[in-house]
Amino acid sequence: MVTEKKRQFLIFLIFALAALAAPFFLKGNYLLNVLVFVGINTMLAVGLNLLLGYAGQISLGHAAFFGMGAYISGIITARYPLEPFLIMALAALCVGVIAFVIGFPILKLKGHYLAMATLGFGIIMYIIFNETVDWTGGPSGLSGIPNLKIGALVFDNDWNNYYLVWIFTLAVMLLSINLSQSRIGRALRAIHDSEVAARVMGVNARILKVQIFTVSAVISAVAGSLYAHIMTFIAPASFGFNFSVELLTMIVIGGLGSIYGSFLGAVILTMLPEFLRVFQDFDIIIYGLMLILMTMFMPGGLISGIEAIARFIAAKFGRAKDDHAEA
Repeated sequence: MVTEKKRQFLIFLIFALAALAAPFFLKGNYLLNVLVFVGINTMLAVGLNLLLGYAGQISLGHAAFFGMGAYISGIITARYPLEPFLIMALAALCVGVIAFVIGFPILKLKGHYLAMATLGFGIIMYIIFNETVDWTGGPSGLSGIPNLKIGALVFDNDWNNYYLVWIFTLAVMLLSINLSQSRIGRALRAIHDSEVAARVMGVNARILKVQIFTVSAVISAVAGSLYAHIMTFIAPASFGFNFSVELLTMIVIGGLGSIYGSFLGAVILTMLPEFLRVFQDFDIIIYGLMLILMTMFMPGGLISGIEAIARFIAAKFGRAKDDHAEA
């Protein structure tokens, strides 16, 4: 009998093989480049989903952690000839420490108070990115960021960047799947359902919320570092409130508490702007409308909807087989 853990591993293995084989079936570099950013957004969405979908703690400032990872890696490697992968690890560590420190006071709040606190943090970081011109380049952005490299292998083209990003993305997804099925994952779901009940059952809700907040921030920082070294140029506009809303939209559309839903939401929201160019500054309104419609008609997200349709078809097919056998 196949256990749930083995089933999840098999699904992940099929997904990973499909992701790694995808470039061989694509024509041209444009779609490959888009899939690079799908991978980065998947990392961000998975990290936020661990916090919101599993622990039930909302964040409207996650773009700040994304930006911090990008700027720490970008500033240091643009000024000093240091190993970029080492600086990526340093950026993740710095962001993790900051998230852990601010997590204690912020995560005492609940509901819309928590949303406003994380929003405030995101706005503060956005202002810092804009105003520290000597370090970040201000609104004009920071250029001269080197590409990542391993020996003679330089990640300076879409093909190499694709595999670089997706190796990190698959690692984050596997970590998150294992985490969600572990004792910690069950504790996080208990906090999501009822923090009071979780405390009664012996779950240290406060420290666990801070820990998952930190893990989520570190994942965002790693994604930010990858983004900086792939683009070799970053500007504050990429790390503002709008992007935090976009991340939230990804996981709501894909499915709260679903790792593969995060991927599906990232695919849709990464490719959607290509179709929304004609709307220019109204794209945030469209994202909001999508959130409202998904909440009203498919509150479990697309993954939940797809699973419900599959169960309905299977039930119909099974009933038809039984009727045919009886006849």
